Amino acid sequence: MKIARKSPELLILIMTIGAGISWAVWLNLLNNFAIEKIDFNGAEMGILQSLREVPGFLAFTVIFVLAFVREQKLAYISIALMGLGVMVTGLVEINMTFYLATIVMSIGFHYFETISSSLTLQWIDKDKTAEFLGRVIATRSAASIAGFALVWIMFEQFNIDYFWLYIVGGSFAVIGALFCWQHFPFFPQKVTQTKKIVLRKRYWLYYALQFMGGARRQIFVVFAAFLMVEKFEFSVGEISLLLLANAAINVVLAPKIGRLIHKFGERNSLIFEYIGLVFIFIGYAVVESSTFAVFLYIADHLFFSIAIALKTYFQKIADPADFASSAGVSFSINHIAAVFIPVVFGLIWLYSPSLVFLAGAGMAILSLLLALNMPAKPSAGNEVLLGKFS
Repeated sequence: MKIARKSPELLILIMTIGAGISWAVWLNLLNNFAIEKIDFNGAEMGILQSLREVPGFLAFTVIFVLAFVREQKLAYISIALMGLGVMVTGLVEINMTFYLATIVMSIGFHYFETISSSLTLQWIDKDKTAEFLGRVIATRSAASIAGFALVWIMFEQFNIDYFWLYIVGGSFAVIGALFCWQHFPFFPQKVTQTKKIVLRKRYWLYYALQFMGGARRQIFVVFAAFLMVEKFEFSVGEISLLLLANAAINVVLAPKIGRLIHKFGERNSLIFEYIGLVFIFIGYAVVESSTFAVFLYIADHLFFSIAIALKTYFQKIADPADFASSAGVSFSINHIAAVFIPVVFGLIWLYSPSLVFLAGAGMAILSLLLALNMPAKPSAGNEVLLGKFS
């Protein structure tokens, strides 16, 4: 798949790079910064992660903003806001300001993710979407490698303070937004997007899988890395190397995953993902070896790349005019559980970390049952095998 200069595809990839580096720096530093500088425990980390996900839950509000700001321009604003939130994090010293800086970062991050998904579905042809989304994941992973390497070099080799790490990390998103604003034209929409919230009965399986994916993903995002630091005492440098290896593997495999999804279909791909995640979460629950924990972490992240299939499934069944609205709605649905799971499971973590991951296995099983209801060749009018709505 060739990408032309100043094309919509290239714009999406460049925005992904800017946002990806800033996100990687924030993610890399999160657990160590929270524990070493703010003295967080598991419950406080749960509160932070729940607050971080509130803007994701409110992602449907993007449709109201789009009544005043065109979608492409809002993508630039969102990336810049994300970068500013990362930069401000370096200034915090107490819980409350840490929470506030995280919310600012999260608003930009979740609005950008919502808009990027919408623009991809609008701009990319259906027969190329899975492969392009694989390339987006690979690009994000490559950006993450740059971010993780930056943290490792600055922290481990030059002993740079957290403050400057956050300043440098956040600046990539801000500079990326300004670059795209100045160097790319505004691309026309192929279909005029609906400027209101859209919830359709025939999309119910997509909504259900989005909800379960959001709930399950929180177990990984919040507690898998926290396990590495708390139980196995990984340092900032070791976390950097883990994330670096993880991203490097995704650079190589994510485009191939996109092509395999196109070949084997969304149903088979998602069934394979959910079966794999059941065993991975059970592994987290019983792991006693740091080496095995690293293997689980990398495999977990790789399996989540198969979630590309959920986006291509929706592209095949949806009215093209619904893409922008549905991107916000689905992102909100994806984050419903994210608002309360980090807090609730943070308290469970204090009692038994294993129970947290066993719950993740249960969520993967429920997702598997839902995926069995997906047709082999989904399309408008053929969205599900059972429970059809007109």
